[in-house]
Amino acid sequence: MFFRNLTFFRFPATLAKTLTDLDERLEECRLKPVGPSELMSRGFVSPFGRDEAAMSHRVGDGIWITLGGEDRLLPSAVVNDQLGRKIAEIEEKEGRRLGGRARKRMKEDIVMELLPRAFVRPVRCHATLDLEHGFIAVDTSSRKTAENLVSELRHALGSFPALPLNAETSVRAVMTGWLAGEPLPGGLVLGDECELKDPVDGGAVVRCSRHELQTDEIRKHLESGKQVTRLALVLDDHVGFVLGEDLVVRKLKFLDGAVDQLEGTERDGLHAELDARYALMAGELKRLFAVLGGVLKFSAAEA
Repeated sequence: MFFRNLTFFRFPATLAKTLTDLDERLEECRLKPVGPSELMSRGFVSPFGRDEAAMSHRVGDGIWITLGGEDRLLPSAVVNDQLGRKIAEIEEKEGRRLGGRARKRMKEDIVMELLPRAFVRPVRCHATLDLEHGFIAVDTSSRKTAENLVSELRHALGSFPALPLNAETSVRAVMTGWLAGEPLPGGLVLGDECELKDPVDGGAVVRCSRHELQTDEIRKHLESGKQVTRLALVLDDHVGFVLGEDLVVRKLKFLDGAVDQLEGTERDGLHAELDARYALMAGELKRLFAVLGGVLKFSAAEA
């Protein structure tokens, strides 16, 4: 269940005092099956599975929650094919061309007719709250998906003053300095991937993957004025990731240095295994957030 991406939001640390009835609030907003005339349904589910009772899982200052969903799959090609057939049939029968409004109404009718027969796809989006540092990290690189989860949590709690993560210093400038040879924060080393952009609009973009970054080739790009917009980093030989100038962490990977901690300990059942994995992940993310925040100066969410 290790996360693969991280989109961060900040919230006031005092909010921790209001989460004593979190499970009850999430239960009131539990996922309901998508209706026959609905395109989608959203609601919270247990991190351990939809039919489990616990609506969250807490280890120390970390809380794991999961937003579930059901989406009806109705390809636009199917709708447009049906629409084209009906339009052609009516226009041939009545000898006139249908107007835009009539076409729109007909399309809506077709969608409502086909929806009950459409396949349903389950959706899951995980998030972890760190009560010590006051952040929520959503397992997605999509800002829209992350904001949807935070919005659903805000609805469940009645109030959840979380704001997108912001840095008081230029992320692009800091990463460019690191790639140019400036010292990295303790525990961080360069990975094998980067993206460099010419700062002018429409300028050149260079992407390197599985590439040694401290080379003359990269140095020449920096000397020409290109700036780093994404950079692969490794923390303590435990976590590898790609940091973007948008502060989204992509390609998150837990390395042997971290995963080896799970070996050699017997655990009874799936719950115990997930509990151990979440505890490990929450600890690593706490360290990651603290290290990045220390150099990028993450701004605090307003109370």
